[in-house]
Amino acid sequence: MIKATTLSTSLRALAGVTLVAGLAACSGASRTQPAGINDPHEPSNRKIHALNQKIGGSGKPNRVAAAVPTEFQSVIHNVSENLSMPQAAVNSALQADFAGFGLATYRFLVNSTLGMGGLFDVASDFKVPEHDTDFGETLYVWGVGEGPYYELPVLGPSTRRDTAGRVVDLFTNPLSYTLDSPEKYVGTVTGYADSVFEKNRRIVNGQQVPMSAAGDSYAQARQEYLQQRRADLARPTSTAATTGPRSTN
Repeated sequence: MIKATTLSTSLRALAGVTLVAGLAACSGASRTQPAGINDPHEPSNRKIHALNQKIGGSGKPNRVAAAVPTEFQSVIHNVSENLSMPQAAVNSALQADFAGFGLATYRFLVNSTLGMGGLFDVASDFKVPEHDTDFGETLYVWGVGEGPYYELPVLGPSTRRDTAGRVVDLFTNPLSYTLDSPEKYVGTVTGYADSVFEKNRRIVNGQQVPMSAAGDSYAQARQEYLQQRRADLARPTSTAATTGPRSTN
């Protein structure tokens, strides 16, 4: 549960970040999407991909994840999504996406109070749209280029821009400065668990081709990531980055 004092402090931090949002609004940098694949590090990327395959990224159904009741998976998703909202609000403000900032803030308020700390997604029951973004998208909005493709250990596909975004996002969630240990790590743990559950559901439902069935699983993972990420970033700001760098291989 999120204490009232913590909630108040977090909201003040969210409001404060809007002071720098004008930097994004005044940025004249162009936002371009590359058409091809920039992978100068393919030999080393393939080695990391092979390692990721060995430690659980083969695309086969996860028996442990499948054994977790659907109801509990929903709770994990709700908590993870709610705890990510302050971070989404910060990035939305930095992008001068005030509609997204409002959505993220409102979802956090509603689900942290009426939703019992995020256990229940009351905001969606109220027809409040989901919102997700990250600092990788913020860099895109500021005109930073995609850069070369990388496959990161455990984390999977990425680009230079999204890798930098991942690092910065370690520090952009106000809750990490207001929650005590071990509560501050709940968002990270539930976020990882939610990604495992989501990936397993996609495999079981046939929405994702198992990497082991692909002729070149590395090329498949690279193509799927770049296509999805570029498509996400091409959407209106307040609806982009719904998958992006959170994907794991």
